Amino acid sequence: MCDLRHVRIWIVAGMLSVVAATAQAQLAQSPTDPLKPPAIAAESVPTVPPELMERLRQYQELRSAMFRGWSPDGKGILISTRFGDTAQLHRVYAPGGRREQITFLREPVSGRFIPKAKDGGLLLSMSQGGSENDQVLYLDRATGRATQLTDGKSRNISQAISKDGRQVVVGSNRRNGRDSDLFLYDPRKPNPVKTLLQETGEFWSALDWSFDGRLIALARYVSANESYPAVISVETGVREPLPLPGTAPMAFGSMKFSHDGQSLYVTCDAQGEFSQLGQLNLKTMKYTWLTSDIPWDVDELELHPKQEMLAFTINEDGAGALRLLENGKISSIELPLGIISDLEFSPDGEHLGFTLGRADAPADAYSLKLSDRSLTQWTFSEAGGLDVKQFVAPKRIRVAAADNLEIPAYYFQPKQASKDKPAPVLISIHGGPESQYRPGLSGTEQFYLNELGIAILQPNVRGSAGYGKTYLRLDNADKREDSVKDIGALLDWIARQPDLDSRRVAVIGGSYGGYMVLASLVHYGDRLKAGIDIVGIASFNSFLKNTSPYRQDLRRAEYGDERDPKMQAYFQQIDPLNHADKIRSAMLVVHGKNDPRVPFSEAEQIAAKVRANGREVWTVYADNEGHGFAKKVNRDYQSAVITLFLMKHLAE
Repeated sequence: MCDLRHVRIWIVAGMLSVVAATAQAQLAQSPTDPLKPPAIAAESVPTVPPELMERLRQYQELRSAMFRGWSPDGKGILISTRFGDTAQLHRVYAPGGRREQITFLREPVSGRFIPKAKDGGLLLSMSQGGSENDQVLYLDRATGRATQLTDGKSRNISQAISKDGRQVVVGSNRRNGRDSDLFLYDPRKPNPVKTLLQETGEFWSALDWSFDGRLIALARYVSANESYPAVISVETGVREPLPLPGTAPMAFGSMKFSHDGQSLYVTCDAQGEFSQLGQLNLKTMKYTWLTSDIPWDVDELELHPKQEMLAFTINEDGAGALRLLENGKISSIELPLGIISDLEFSPDGEHLGFTLGRADAPADAYSLKLSDRSLTQWTFSEAGGLDVKQFVAPKRIRVAAADNLEIPAYYFQPKQASKDKPAPVLISIHGGPESQYRPGLSGTEQFYLNELGIAILQPNVRGSAGYGKTYLRLDNADKREDSVKDIGALLDWIARQPDLDSRRVAVIGGSYGGYMVLASLVHYGDRLKAGIDIVGIASFNSFLKNTSPYRQDLRRAEYGDERDPKMQAYFQQIDPLNHADKIRSAMLVVHGKNDPRVPFSEAEQIAAKVRANGREVWTVYADNEGHGFAKKVNRDYQSAVITLFLMKHLAE
């Protein structure tokens, strides 16, 4: 009997040879592609074969359902999922039940129920065309009408909401486009009720309200390594800094008030390399540490609505773990390997809802029954008709860098890779840089694995979060290129694997990961066949000068200040734009023209310079996107072009 998977591989392999043979001729004429969305301008990109788009289609139809909270009336949950072109909000009334779509906006939208709202009203957040100038809206379920609460121009972020649902804190840069002030809003009325906090040159966020509504917990963010906690009186606006449990700098994460308002649960890395769960007594101002024996970061916190039970997540080498703290004891909840997020207890306190995402299955909404610890899956997201049992799960590995530092990575090995037929490799580098690859499902990556036989490496190079604060700082300022050297160590590791082909390696990354791609092409062009730069930084000097004003100081804390002559000279030394003549590999550049984080000019200047040197450069630019492609039609085309690019350059 014929194996269908082998048939698919045979079809794509045949297509690959056709692409490799004809793409160069197509490049010269830049043909009009009927599959290209009208908002996208593509240069030097061959026509996407309809057969390739069709083969990718099922993998691009993989969906996910993200838990967004419990209905205040206790009748079901809210999720975010995509059925059309953009992610919208849906209600689910019972586990496995139908998904009732309740937002029908043209742009991707996120949101949550207003606590205790008997009318089922929601707060929404949405921006236009990827600009990230988010607006806050109120959705009236009775009329289906969404009313914009914010000014329609500035960047507005819905933050902590009071326990009674009557007030919400919105962070907005409406005053000058740079500083983020905090305003109090009635969730149902336009314009702020009150200015809660106004500061110049400081970035404050509201994290939680006390149960009596009198206090709000705040944190001032300086960098991924440094933040400062405080509480503010809602009535008077007086802000009181909270003591630091050690010598600064240190980083605070989540904060939750206890029921009696006498203490704060916090996460902080003051006691060692990792962020621990602690409890701050607001009378004595003393900290008690509750997870000293857990050698990983404690991330998300959620407090039970009726009793002093705390749910929290742990980041264990990129994977998520769930714990419950009750009566001073911590219990573990057994869950599949994946990422756990969006914790929220049900209004009656009987269940804990959350999202569980896995590398080999779609993310879905789940709940945990507290009385017996039983798990219920609420949504069963579609996998495009594919058999998820065929999806490849990753292995966790460690790679020794040149200085003997261990670089953690997730390795996806295609089933057909062998010593006799070594597989080509795609190295995928996350952005941030204060971020981390965590094992979630990617349809296109499963396509590369199952259909093209491409192995995938997802490294967490130095500077990544999740491995301790020392590791996080190892790429700061003038240590920037040390993280690029970690890619060289990965290339050495690939060369030692008998089932991997070190002659056929490509690198891909977005945002800061895009910088890493360009820097890798500069330093390791003789070992890389191709690079894919998605919304990447080509020059730190121009990036820091042109990024949105509200982000400049936040990014300078990580990268260094380009106004400092020493840092400016260092950036001149390492900027890929200044070494474009060293890039000899084929390159694909993808960018949204409305990108507020990494300006579109970064893509234009590196593509032009490398092209001027006679190298092969494909470009895909979208008029209606920002920092990454959010609209499905654009993402599908982007995925097809990336696949076409890999098929051409990783062919045997």
